[in-house]
Amino acid sequence: MAISKTIICTFSVLSVAARADFRARNCSEVREACVGKGFSFTHVPLQEIPGQHLRVCPQGNTCCTQEMEDTFGQQSKQDFENLVDEMSHELRSILTSRHKRFDEFFLELLENTERSLNEMFVRTYGKPYMQNSEVFENLFAELKRYYTGGNVNLEEMLNDFWSRLLERMFTLLNSQYVITEDYLECISKYTDQLKPFGDVPRKLKAQVTRAFIAARTFVQGLSVGKEVAQRVSKVSSTPACIRALTKLLYCPFCQGMPTVKPCKNYCLNVMKGCLANQADLDPEWNQYIDAMLLVAQRLEGPFNIESVMEPIDVKISEAIMNMQENSAQVTYRVFQGCGEPKPAGMTRSARGVSDVFNARFRPYSPDERPTTAAGTSLDRLVVDIKEKLKLSKKFWSNFPEAMCVEERVTAGNASDEECWNGHTKGRYFPEVQKDGLTNQMNNPEVGVDITRPDTFIRQQIMALRVMTNKLKNAYNGNDIYFQDSSDEGSGSGSGSGCTEVCPTDMDGAATEAPLVKADRSGPLDDSALLLAPSVALPTMLALSALAVHRQWR
Repeated sequence: MAISKTIICTFSVLSVAARADFRARNCSEVREACVGKGFSFTHVPLQEIPGQHLRVCPQGNTCCTQEMEDTFGQQSKQDFENLVDEMSHELRSILTSRHKRFDEFFLELLENTERSLNEMFVRTYGKPYMQNSEVFENLFAELKRYYTGGNVNLEEMLNDFWSRLLERMFTLLNSQYVITEDYLECISKYTDQLKPFGDVPRKLKAQVTRAFIAARTFVQGLSVGKEVAQRVSKVSSTPACIRALTKLLYCPFCQGMPTVKPCKNYCLNVMKGCLANQADLDPEWNQYIDAMLLVAQRLEGPFNIESVMEPIDVKISEAIMNMQENSAQVTYRVFQGCGEPKPAGMTRSARGVSDVFNARFRPYSPDERPTTAAGTSLDRLVVDIKEKLKLSKKFWSNFPEAMCVEERVTAGNASDEECWNGHTKGRYFPEVQKDGLTNQMNNPEVGVDITRPDTFIRQQIMALRVMTNKLKNAYNGNDIYFQDSSDEGSGSGSGSGCTEVCPTDMDGAATEAPLVKADRSGPLDDSALLLAPSVALPTMLALSALAVHRQWR
């Protein structure tokens, strides 16, 4: 009888203790936390209930109904996608704003150069220039087409420009003859042999082509990087990932511990599993960033389009003066190869060479130079973007680490014993997985099918790979085939060339002192005006080059 009373007494004490523990773990804190997060559940238990209905959270005593767990699953997916979007916002914003800034800069640089040169030629040469401006207009059209992604061979285009300029100048220099279209076609065949413009076309062609290739490719690189970042930031969560996120973020609510944050290593395993495919983007992303930085160096140095375009008027003036000095020899050799044309008769004025080419250019003074986009310079833009690009290396593989910080998801390193480990409050023991899809085979938190890479992510990897190849070619001054700009965002197109720095002929890449300085101050007499077409033509080359950059987006 005494033994029986003892057992009953003991049982009563345990029951009281159990009830005390049960009351200590009531659900009032959970209710308050749910209200604070904006959940509007039809029912939240006042105290724990049996959790056999739960499919994700632990099934012991719980503060969650089936409705709550389902809602937590939906919210986990939304929280995760919002967090990825938030964390990638700065990178996307930088690439978007810098792409816009560079594009505006190049376009305005071209526009300003074209406008200033045109105004100068109209003021200096008047009607003769305007009557021959189609040579430059055609050049600009081709340069613009190149800049917008057209399949234009810059070297061939510039060679054609100098051929057209030779034809116009030869006609002016030999106005006492009848120069037919057939005769002009014959003259063009001798351009390379005659070298009527000296070494200017060769040097200028090297400068213009390399500067345009680098500028166009760099701006396109910013566009591709922006598009890839925007696409990859729109994550698509698998059912296994959503379950893991629910367990990570909201199962503490069901356990009556809404304020307990996940352990950091636990968070890392969940995020590495959910972002496995994004991490696989990282190697190609890093190579893309390295290639962008290399081209940025070129923009600061020998491929600086700003330093190429500003003195182009003087360069073309130099070329025209070279032909003036060699006009007798050029005419003699043309007559040898093409025959002497018929005299024009007395109706034509036979002007001397000195009469036709008595105009001279003078360079802009600093206060006359047009202000470029946003009052900035290419050097400032490049310094800024280089700093930003360097910070974006390893961006995608660092995503889990950046997400699993105290202010975002986890309890922080200082709370290893006071964090949610997926089952209760306490230390998390499993090993943290490495980055990437193939390393998730044994992820204890997220079931990942490593045999099925995300097709969408693979497309972005390919887009980066194609762009990196273009950037490497541009770094070496090599032009490559560019499809229409509408296709470029997806990384279409391909190119080939040196994979390391190729030898480049940069003689004359730096701005040279003009051999000839011209007076741009006022109108010339009638004889001087005859030079207009010839001089204007070369000048518009500069304009068209810049206009091309302006138009490519």
